[in-house]
Amino acid sequence: MIKLCALAFALGLDVILTTFYVPGFDSSISKSGTITCDGFGDLINVWIVAFIRLVLHVIVFLTTLGSIKPMFKRWLAAHCLLAPFYETGRLMLHGSSPESTYGPLGGPRLWLVSTVAAAAAALFWETTFPDSNGESNGKEKKQKARVLFMRVVRFYKPDMLFLIGAFIFLSLAVLCEMGIPFYTGKVIDILGAQYKWNDFRTAIIFMGLFSLGSSFAAGCRGGLFMCAINSFTCRMKVQLFGALVNQEIGFFETIKTGDITSRLSTDTTLMGRAVALNVNVLLRTAIKTVGMLSLMTTLSWKLTLLMLIETPITGLLQSIYDNYYQKLAKEVQDSIARANDTAGEAVAAIRTVRSFKTEPSEAGRYYDKLMDTHNIKIRRDTVRAVYLLLRRLTELVMQVAMLYFGRLFIQQGQMTTGNLVSFILYQSDLADNIRTLIYIFGDMLNSVGAAGKVFEYLDREPEVSNKGTLQPEALTGHVRFHNLFFTYPTRQERKVLQDFSLELMPGKLTALVGPSGGGKSTCVSLLERFYRPQQGEILLDGQPLQSYQHHYLHRKVAMVGQEPVLFSGSIKDNIAYGLKDCSLERVQGAARKANAHSFISQLEKGYDTDVGERGNQLSGGEKQRIAIARALIREPQVLILDEVTSALDTESEHMVQEALASCPSQTVLVIAHRLKTIERADRIILIDQGTVLEQGTHTELMERKGSYYKLIERLFTEDDAPH
Repeated sequence: MIKLCALAFALGLDVILTTFYVPGFDSSISKSGTITCDGFGDLINVWIVAFIRLVLHVIVFLTTLGSIKPMFKRWLAAHCLLAPFYETGRLMLHGSSPESTYGPLGGPRLWLVSTVAAAAAALFWETTFPDSNGESNGKEKKQKARVLFMRVVRFYKPDMLFLIGAFIFLSLAVLCEMGIPFYTGKVIDILGAQYKWNDFRTAIIFMGLFSLGSSFAAGCRGGLFMCAINSFTCRMKVQLFGALVNQEIGFFETIKTGDITSRLSTDTTLMGRAVALNVNVLLRTAIKTVGMLSLMTTLSWKLTLLMLIETPITGLLQSIYDNYYQKLAKEVQDSIARANDTAGEAVAAIRTVRSFKTEPSEAGRYYDKLMDTHNIKIRRDTVRAVYLLLRRLTELVMQVAMLYFGRLFIQQGQMTTGNLVSFILYQSDLADNIRTLIYIFGDMLNSVGAAGKVFEYLDREPEVSNKGTLQPEALTGHVRFHNLFFTYPTRQERKVLQDFSLELMPGKLTALVGPSGGGKSTCVSLLERFYRPQQGEILLDGQPLQSYQHHYLHRKVAMVGQEPVLFSGSIKDNIAYGLKDCSLERVQGAARKANAHSFISQLEKGYDTDVGERGNQLSGGEKQRIAIARALIREPQVLILDEVTSALDTESEHMVQEALASCPSQTVLVIAHRLKTIERADRIILIDQGTVLEQGTHTELMERKGSYYKLIERLFTEDDAPH
């Protein structure tokens, strides 16, 4: 209670000092009873009173609150020193301080106005440049945003000519725009006073020239900026896509497809806008603001000062709005990505959805995601509606005050009607410019937040390195797995391979068998360098796999998966995928080895037949034969077949086996469950729980009657038994 009384006493004393007692001001009392500053001596008294008030407030705040927060320090300084700064500026501009209804120092009404204005300015500063416990964290975020922004700027270097041309036309457009309101006021003064045709014609000609010049320059500016943005966006998308496809397979298992497509489609566009459009708006607005303030000061410096009172209030509203709106806008973006991911997942698995009759369930799941987005958008738009309402009210109050004081100045002969019209035109445009400046400073840094994820992908080094350089002319294909330990990135707790070792000999067919989940496909993935083992290494001809050049390795080591994926395009393009200038004869030869030539020749367009999206125009067996041809055309030294004959008929399987037998120097690794494929293998390796249980020929393993014998009995019927 005592502290509250002390604060109230300090405020009351402050009102008395500024209203009723200012030393040496007795002769400066106007007829209305207000106190005005007249002369240098009185100005010193004003500064003395200001410092007395400041010291008094500091003592009271320290006594009652114990400490003063930075925001209150700024408020005290602005509140106590606003009047002496104002009177000093008036004295320097006019040499004296004449009586006027616009410039009194004291009075309860002006004390309240200055208090509110100082509080608004301090609050605006605290909101825009926070000085709180999270100051270091805020500075780090801003510093990071600046670094990202400068990186985006550097990526614009190839488009510098577009940007320079755009900035030149931007400056011309702004200069022309500023001349239009000035000559509009001139025309009104000419029409309102004694009419002179020459003056009127000159003003109209200049208005027309400024209008045409502004329109032409603005059009050129916009066109050049859009060229720069489109060039940047295309270049950034290509770089981002290149960085993504070079990542290891484990990366794509942890990142959703919707997130990747969102970065490629949305964030790259936002990056382009962050610099080109924002800098465009920033420069245009800054030049116009400085120019209009100069012209407005020449028209009426008093109205200019009055108009500037709106700046901290507008800035405060804009800053608060930006904080909430940007946060909600990011939530909307993330929500849209989740909805797209849900829709894409259902479309990609439409056969599974149809087979289980879960169309209503998937539609409901997509509806829930859309409703989440809808609710976030409602919150975002509500924040925007409240902000617009408060902003319109602020504009209305300022316009009423401008018209009221403008009428007084016209009556006193301090400005003309045309000058007032020009001032109002500048003021309405200037208010928008100030709001834009306040917004754009934050938005330029916030908009590069989209660049953060893009640069994260661009800077990310694949965990499976592709920097090998070894490219020997001859390769025998001797593969050795040595003491491997491996867990998948998404399932770190489960060890898939433990102290795993085996050898693949050149010219031999090796079959991997074992129960599902035993580690067979993992061996194939590691040999293809989809993943990197946590311990151990894989040697190819005695050299670590990672030491080989990336393209060389995957030309010498080819794989055909159990569910091969074809790309939209012709059959020829799919067989020759990744090979440049591949002849049709070479494609047909690979297709014959894979027993695919016969069915391809029966198609209407033959090798030019479009396979459809993901090869959906072909059957499973046809896709597998094309995938086998795609591997065989490379003439690899190590060939990996993962259940490739599961969708083939007996004749096709036999022809594929004959094709493999025609390459006696190749190292062939087969994962199969068909007994005919397994028993033809030169070596069979039984894997279970990430370790090698048994290895040998089919006859040897059957004679042992161990784990392999039990697996054969369990998996195959009597009809499958060898004769």
